Formats: sequence, structure tokens, C-alpha cells
Amino acid sequence: MVQSTGGEAKDPEQAAAEVLDRPLPEGVRRRVVQIVSDGFGGLTIGELPSQLRQYARFTPTRRAKFAGNAMAAAVESDTIFRQRIAERFREAQPELAGALESGSPPPAADPLDVAAAAYVLRPTGWVKLVAAAGEEAQRADAERADDETRAELERLRAELAEAQSQTRTETERLRTELDAARRECDAVQRKLRSAQSDVKRGEAAVRKARGEIDAARAEAQAQVSAAESESRRLKGRLGEVEAALEASRRAAREGRSVEDMRVRLLLDTVLDAAQGLRRELALPPVSARPADSVDAVEPGKMTPKDIAARALHEHDPAILDQLLALPQAHLVVDGYNVTKTGYPTMPLEKQRLRLLGSLSQLAAQTGAEVTCVFDGAELAAPVLLAPPRGVRVLFSKAGVTADELIRQLVRAEPPGRPVIVVSTDREVADGVAKAGARPVASVMLLKRLSRG
Repeated sequence: MVQSTGGEAKDPEQAAAEVLDRPLPEGVRRRVVQIVSDGFGGLTIGELPSQLRQYARFTPTRRAKFAGNAMAAAVESDTIFRQRIAERFREAQPELAGALESGSPPPAADPLDVAAAAYVLRPTGWVKLVAAAGEEAQRADAERADDETRAELERLRAELAEAQSQTRTETERLRTELDAARRECDAVQRKLRSAQSDVKRGEAAVRKARGEIDAARAEAQAQVSAAESESRRLKGRLGEVEAALEASRRAAREGRSVEDMRVRLLLDTVLDAAQGLRRELALPPVSARPADSVDAVEPGKMTPKDIAARALHEHDPAILDQLLALPQAHLVVDGYNVTKTGYPTMPLEKQRLRLLGSLSQLAAQTGAEVTCVFDGAELAAPVLLAPPRGVRVLFSKAGVTADELIRQLVRAEPPGRPVIVVSTDREVADGVAKAGARPVASVMLLKRLSRG
């Protein structure tokens, strides 16, 4: 017989035979963990297994909570640690430890406490005590489960009886309500059938009235359509008559105004020419004498040689002055033809401004009507230009050249009015000459403008 540490007295055969062949019952395991946790504090750090040293400063409650599995595993696998816990248990509960080691556990003790103590102390027959405690715990659990099941069954029976009673009461109430609802439904159905009959009669009356309304509406619509057609025809006829009347009035008015303007302008020209001729010839206010018709040279008058000596060069600006001195003279200038002859390197905008400024001075000096024409095809955008005083500025429309616009201006003038056209373009000069205007080269105008 070998005396083991902690009072265990076993021989090797008994130790080999007493091996727990099943897991610890859960109740016994919890009590073992509590015993280990209680005896944990009495050991030094060196006496603890390495995996349990981190819990040395924990309280028994926290130790059992956080290190329960580790402590159970250490008691199972580390014999020395278990024996040290067993020594602490003997010191804490000597009566229970002595009774277990003597082989007579107290009958009044809790089987789970006895089994946990036997598991730690390992006296002879401890496996039987643990197994018996597990069976006792299972029996207690089974009895407690039976008691709980019986109590639950009784409670469910009571609830079932109460539910059946409530169901019967509710069934009776619902049956009563159902009978009342059926009676009410029968009454509603009778009213519904009566209402449906009334609705059918009303729908028939509505269909009849709708048919009469549709017929009346169709007849009224036909009458309205016929009236509208007649009204449109009359309005169209009236519009045509008004348009024809307005066209005839406009034609008469325009024809009269244009002709009046041409006649008045021609009359002013003739009058101015006559007055100019009177001044030029220095005609006396009295009637002429027959002797005045005799061709002779009076003292102090010009001879044919003098007249020949006064002949001017074709580009002499004095010719332009003489032409502009004619009564009601109208000077028409081909703008770009003049500017590109005189100052072609300047931008178009500056060319226009320079020419128009000079023409304004010329108009102020001579009193002649001045019109300057520019080709609109040269423009990338509309020109914002304030025409200078005394000068009319015109740009040709899209598809119309400045040459064509000049010919239109010449044709608009009455025959007999002096019109001077400034352009180097031979085609323009020939065209305006045929229309009765006097063409002048651009160089002549540039010379006259440069003179100031």
C-alpha cells in the first residue's frame, strides 16, 4: 500500500482501476470549479500551473467565471495541482474530507458536493461516488423536469379549459351576431333589388335623354359648321376685296407720289437752272432787243481763243466743282471703288470713315445732294454707323451689288436732273451715262477731297 500526498492511500492496481470513463456531470463540474477557485488563493504563483497564473489576482467569483474551463482542465491533467487543491479543501472542510477518506460519506450531505470533493480528494471508491452523484443529479433533474412538466401540463389544461369556455361563449355571441347579420343582409338585399330596379328605369330614361341630346347636338353642330363655313367664305371674300382695294389705293398713292415727286424735282431743277442761267448770262430784267441777237464780240468779252485756253484736263477737280455747282446736283459715289483707289491698305471700316468725313465737308461746301454706296457683300455683320451730316449712306442688299444699286439710283432720278456718278468701273460709267448721268473718275474726287 502506497501512501499518496494529501492522505490518498491506494495501490497501483486500485489507481489503475479507478478511472472515470465518462465526462463529469455538469453539476459536479461546477462544484469542482468552485472548490478549485476557493483553494486557488492559498497557493503561490510558483505552485500554480502556467496557464492559471494570469488569474492569480482574480476574486474567486471572477476566477470561476473567466477561468472555469482552464481550472477544470488543470485539475484533470495536473495531479500535483489537484493534490494541492485537495490539501486546501481538507483545511477548509476537514469533516467532509475525513468522512470521504474513511469511506463513509455523511448521508445528509448534498450528493453533488460529495462527488466534487471525492473527485478532488480521490479516496477509494471516488469513481462510484461521482457516478452515483451524477445518477442522483440526473434523477433529481428528471424528477424536477417531471414536476415542471406536470405543472406545465396542469397549467395548459387549465388554459385549455378556460379557452374552451371562452370559445363556447364567443361562439354563442358570434352565432347571435351572425343571425342578426343574416336578417340585416336579407333586408339589405330586398332594398338592393328595389334600388336596382329603380336604377334600371333611370338608366333607360338617361339613355333616351342622351339619344335626344346627341341628335340635337349633331343637328346644332351641323348648323354651326355650315354657318362657320359661310362665315369663312364671306371673310375670305371680304379680305380679298379689302386687299384688292388697298392694293389699288397703294398703287395709286405710290404712283401719284412718285410721279409728283419726280415732276416737282424736275420743276425745281428747271427753275434753278433758269435762275442760274439768268445769273450766268446776266440777263437784264427787261426784254431782249433785236440787236442783242447779232453775233459779235463786244469789248471786254472772251474770244474763241480765250475759251480754248480755259479748257480743263479730264481729271481736273475743277470739272467736278462746275458739275456740283449745277442746280439740284446729285453726287453718287461708288464708296469702295474710291477708297480702294485712294487708300487701299487701310481696313474697310477706316476707309469708310475717312471717305464719309471728306464727303460731309464737300456737301457742306457745295450744297449738293451726296449719296455714298457701299457693297454689302463685304460685310461680315451689320454696320453700326451714324451717317455724317449731309451724306446719305447706303449698303447693297444680299444678292445685289453696289453697281446695280448705283444704276437703280440713277434710274430713280427724273430726266434733266444733273446726276454725277463717281466710279472708275468702266461698266458702271457706261451704264449710268446711258441713263443720262455724268460719270466721273474716282481720281478726280480724290483730288478734290485732298484740296479741302
